[in-house]
Amino acid sequence: MTHPRPSSPSPAPDPRWAEVDAYFAATVAPVDDALTAALADSAAAGLPAISVAPNQGKLLRLLALTQGARAILEIGTLGGYSTIWLARALPADGRLVTLESDPARADVARANLARAGLDRLVEIRTGAALDTLPLLETEGAGPFDLVFIDADKVNNPRYTEWALRLSRPGTLIIVDNVVRDGKILVPDPDDPAVTGTRELFELVAREPRLDATALQTVGAKGYDGLLIARVTD
Repeated sequence: MTHPRPSSPSPAPDPRWAEVDAYFAATVAPVDDALTAALADSAAAGLPAISVAPNQGKLLRLLALTQGARAILEIGTLGGYSTIWLARALPADGRLVTLESDPARADVARANLARAGLDRLVEIRTGAALDTLPLLETEGAGPFDLVFIDADKVNNPRYTEWALRLSRPGTLIIVDNVVRDGKILVPDPDDPAVTGTRELFELVAREPRLDATALQTVGAKGYDGLLIARVTD
């Protein structure tokens, strides 16, 4: 059995990471006024600058389009930036349910989605996701074709379990921020985000209904990565 190597200090971000992201955004993932304003208004409201980068948002949209997604679940709304990217992949009769624990953040997201002309496609549910997800199941809100998880990392395993319950064979589940600047390598009881993310990988590895991979990324958001899993049955 192999064991993770001891952690080492993370390298300083290379300025080229952000420069390459900017080049990608300018060429193949350009943003428009609604996306730019969503980030600006989120910053003005004091929201943390942790939204996905434009090229990552474009990836979410392309994955949703490839899925032919008609129903999307997002766990973690923030200011609605990733929500806009995802909702733009939906057909006219599609729907996106996004869960946000903070009412103030949800208000910012509602305004951003309305300005983008997507408010009729998107429903923002406010409250702790682990309280809201059982309600979605009771209401028969699923199955969802794509689930994007980008919320508090300590609950990533629980969110993924709920995503599986609200899915169908073929559903795509995407979990963001799984590399943790390389800290994922070593258990750290003092870092609940690392603990939760390692539990996520252990869950996915033993779950026969999930076929998954994970990728490391560098860019404007630093050194991180994402997990992508497909529900098989």
